[in-house]
Amino acid sequence: MEKSKKFISGTEAYSKITKWCAYQERAQQEVRDKLYDFGLHKEEVEQLLTRIISEGFVNEERFAISFANGKLNQLGWGRVKIRYALKAKKVSDYCIKKAINSLDENKYIQILEDAFHKRNKMEKEKHPLKRKYKLMSYLASRGFEQDLIATIIKE
Repeated sequence: MEKSKKFISGTEAYSKITKWCAYQERAQQEVRDKLYDFGLHKEEVEQLLTRIISEGFVNEERFAISFANGKLNQLGWGRVKIRYALKAKKVSDYCIKKAINSLDENKYIQILEDAFHKRNKMEKEKHPLKRKYKLMSYLASRGFEQDLIATIIKE
């Protein structure tokens, strides 16, 4: 069953969207999609989006940095996975680069090492090459870079 669209006025949409954005950082595209869900037309959506950006409710750079740090600290994602997730949210390349560069390098390496040691203890494969391949595949699926993975496994 399809969700019916709500059609609301521009002022009501502004009120709802500002509360929604104040609750948590949002990507511009998420906000744009939400405004379209309210049944607004393109001109209204772009005017409201411009207004809430100028008022500081939406800041793509702030969102990207917050998103990247959250995914690293909470879920243990690597840079590659974070970059793809931000791309999927249609965040600009500039903001993605700022977000990736904002990650604490020491904390990043520590999270990678912790993920490696935890997985290494759980891995049942005895054959050294197969074991190494499985560990590398796992860490790559978490979004870590191949060169860092290779360095960690060599140690």
